[in-house]
Amino acid sequence: MGSCAICGHETNDHDRHVRFRLPEPVLHAPDRESTAGTWTTNPDPAAAVMMMVPNVGAFLRALLPVHLAEGHTLTYGIWVGVHPEDLKRAFTVWWEPEYKELQLAGHIANVVEPWGLLGQPVNLSVRDPDQTPYCTSSASVELHEVLTREWDHGPVLSALP
Repeated sequence: MGSCAICGHETNDHDRHVRFRLPEPVLHAPDRESTAGTWTTNPDPAAAVMMMVPNVGAFLRALLPVHLAEGHTLTYGIWVGVHPEDLKRAFTVWWEPEYKELQLAGHIANVVEPWGLLGQPVNLSVRDPDQTPYCTSSASVELHEVLTREWDHGPVLSALP
């Protein structure tokens, strides 16, 4: 592929998708995703788009796009903590025409490096009915900047797992 002239990273690292396996609160639960009564849309949490873990919370996948210099985009597949009723509403419309109108609010449930972002408030909306909702806005100044600013390649790509 070659190296980027700006940051030195491989060019195929620039338009990448990074998917978190579990929400942070679930990672710290004693039995994690195996907690009795846990519900997910897929037995493999890495493939699931919704999850509810008793005494931990309700979570929905969302896409967090980060714009990099030179027109590249790094997209994180994160978990967002939502109200259980909002998760039920999302499940009800997921395969229906109403899904394209879905809008939710919640809090980021993963540590997204290099910014952190865990617990930041986020608003979600559907941009493409064939994808999970996108993080579209936030009352948090820090998350607002992540969503709207163009970032240098080096620090962002160096923080990836």
